[in-house]
Amino acid sequence: MKKVHNFSAGPGILPAEVMKQASEACINFNDLNLSLLEISHRSKDFEAVMDEARNTIRELFGVNEDYSVLYLGGGASLQFGMIPYNLLRSNGKAAYLNTGVWATKAIKEAKMLGDTVVVASSEDKNFNYIPKNYTIPADADYFHLTSNNTIYGTQIKQFPNSPVPMVCDMSSDIFSRKVDGNKFGMIYAGAQKNMGPAGTTMVMIHKDLVGKSDRKKLSMMDYAVHIKGESMYNTPPVFPIYVTLLTLRWLKKNGGVQWIEKVNQEKADLLYNEIDRNSLFYGTAEKEDRSTMNICFLLHKTELEPEFDKLWKEANISGIRGHRDVGGYRASTYNAMPIESVKALVEVMQAFEKKFA
Repeated sequence: MKKVHNFSAGPGILPAEVMKQASEACINFNDLNLSLLEISHRSKDFEAVMDEARNTIRELFGVNEDYSVLYLGGGASLQFGMIPYNLLRSNGKAAYLNTGVWATKAIKEAKMLGDTVVVASSEDKNFNYIPKNYTIPADADYFHLTSNNTIYGTQIKQFPNSPVPMVCDMSSDIFSRKVDGNKFGMIYAGAQKNMGPAGTTMVMIHKDLVGKSDRKKLSMMDYAVHIKGESMYNTPPVFPIYVTLLTLRWLKKNGGVQWIEKVNQEKADLLYNEIDRNSLFYGTAEKEDRSTMNICFLLHKTELEPEFDKLWKEANISGIRGHRDVGGYRASTYNAMPIESVKALVEVMQAFEKKFA
């Protein structure tokens, strides 16, 4: 079987050893002669998985047990509503930074639940940059931002010092670089881009934020209920949580976030250097805000797209077509992406230039 270079934006690539371990657990988990898919989520074997997964999140973010870690269903999109539902008081105010589609959706949900202000937006240039020099209102209940913008290929390089609890959607760059979790009141991420398969969302929230809202809450939408139940108020998404744990183990074994940050920067530099050098391509995001996870680029001559498509498909490259809002191409170089795959794409781009420049 020929190797496929998987640049999918999500669900994204996972380490090969994680896939192997996960498949084995589906047949025989922990030598129980039972599948992970059929054991009780309240068994000691799975409780150990949940405990290790939560503790590893805290370890990698460098936080203590003042932060609760949850694994929930509903994707990051459910958190767009749960955050204001739990953190926005009836007479309070929420502040948001708008840097793309997912931030826009989060703002829409917050506006349904209370006063919501947008401190800055990059919509004026189709979200190809990260706004700077904005003011976060000191009377806001929280400030929400999105660390990496999958569709537009931009990334916040330096997080602000917020006068209010900072809430961050890290779905597409979680654990791709060193981040001090203590700067945030809450961090959340859908697992399916950089941490595991689709089906679970990690929420890490400081305990001081829990119970601040004065609204009556549905149990399934209440962080306090999920914290008390240790992510088992209802049956959790068992398999995605386990695969996420395997991925976190893989990351730790190889040197942790410090190791993968260097690898990710090397991959990004390799591809961005080719985009900037190659006469047929150009990048879409402002250089200072370029994402190391989602690298977006276009052809100067769009009529050549069918020819380029033919070449990268022949090279067993998959998943690099750009999102419809940007067009062109998007190479997602998540943690598990080997540099050999990036080199394969660069070689195709160079061959394409020789043929058509």
